[in-house]
This record gives sequence, C-alpha cells and structure tokens, in this order.
Amino acid sequence: MTDLQTLLDIMSRLRDPDSGCPWDQKQTYESIVPHTLEEAYEVADTIERGDFDELRDELGDLLFQIVFYAQLAKEESRFEFSDVVVAISDKLIRRHPHVFADKKFTNADDQTAHWEATKAEERQANTAHNNSQLDGVVKGLPALSLARKLQSRAARVGFDWPNEKGVFAKLDEEANECRAAWGDDHARSEELGDLLFTCVNLSRHANVDPEQALRAANKKFEQRFRIMESLAHQKGISLEALSESQWEDFWQQAKSMIVLGEA
Repeated sequence: MTDLQTLLDIMSRLRDPDSGCPWDQKQTYESIVPHTLEEAYEVADTIERGDFDELRDELGDLLFQIVFYAQLAKEESRFEFSDVVVAISDKLIRRHPHVFADKKFTNADDQTAHWEATKAEERQANTAHNNSQLDGVVKGLPALSLARKLQSRAARVGFDWPNEKGVFAKLDEEANECRAAWGDDHARSEELGDLLFTCVNLSRHANVDPEQALRAANKKFEQRFRIMESLAHQKGISLEALSESQWEDFWQQAKSMIVLGEA
C-alpha cells in the first residue's frame, strides 16, 4: 500500500491550490472523462498488440484516472480512494458467494444466472422506481456495446429470437429497407442504424463481442490497405490512378500475403 499512498500523495500535491499544477487544478469530473476513455482504449490496444511492457504503463495511466476522480471527491467531502476500494471489495465478495461463502453452483450457467440476479437486486436497491429491465444501462457506452447491453436486457424477459435464423431474416429485411431508403437522407440514416443494430443482435447470438469484432476488422483492413499501398508503390503506380480491377487485384494479393505470412 506504500506505493499506492505515494501516488495518492502525488495527486494531492498536483491539486494543491497554492503550489499544484495549473492544468490539474482546473480539471473537473467532466473534463477528465475523455482522458479516461482514451486511457481505457489504450489499454485495450496494448493487449491486442501483446505489448505487455507498454501495458504496465498504460494500466498506470488508467489507475491515475481513478485516483484523480477520488481526489476530486475527497476535496468535496464525498468519498476517498479507500472508500472506492472498500466498495469494490464488498461487491466482489457479495457477487462470489461460491468463493467467499458456502454457495455451490453446478455449472457456469448457474453462476452467471446468480451473478445477473445479484446485480438486479443491487439495481433495485439503488433505484427508487426501477420499472424497466433497461434501468441502469450506461448510456455513455460506445454505441455497439450499448446496443448489445440493451438487447441482452430485453432478452432476459423473452424479447429475443430463439436462434440466429430469425436474426438473419431480420438482417435481410433491414438491408432491403436501407436500400429502399437510399434516396432520402433522413430515412437512409435511420435505416442504416437499424441495420447496424441488427448486426449487433447477430453478434450476440454468435456470442461474439461486436466492439472487439469491429476492432479486429479495422485492424485487418488497415493491414491489407497498407500492403496495397506498398504493392502500388513497388510498381510505381499512384493510388489515385488505380482502376477498380487493379484495386481488387491488389486486395486479393494483400489477403494472400497475410495468409502466407509474407506481410
């Protein structure tokens, strides 16, 4: 705890109204949020790249965000960092009775059901008028993650397709509606949103996290496009001068090079 106390002391000095850092002094809960999100994504990025030396540093940056919020709360006599630690410790013990008490589960599904029931009880206790299955879903999540959360909550009470066949049919329906609405700017945007929402539903039925799946697709696209740029450069061809068939040829070459490990 000594090292952590050092960090807490550093944070306190940074916020000191007389001798602290001007940038840190003027920060608020709201102004730190973008930095917190950025640090969380940087943690995810280092894990995806397998750079564990950098992961250590990025986790430190993320921890600093938590310490910063706790310092602001301490200054306002709301709570302190130690209260944050106690809260999460109590929650973990409460949600893992099979580890910290004598509760027994026959399988992972039973454990998951208990976990969700416990969270529902906590939401009920924290909300005076908890009338919806969707209460408590964080609206600030990335859109893909939020869509999956909303769908999962609705599915708990039976609002869901029994299998992926219904989702594929809905996907075809939404794609056709999007195609039909293409000439109307507003309708096109709305129908495209419905199409994306259904794609998230399909990922949920496939037990695939849509945020991670799209991040992987982004990475794959970037890798292939960079190879295409290199191939065009080797042939002395400007990217802007490539024909549709040349783009397709380079794309297929890039895919093959990745499969063969030549990229």
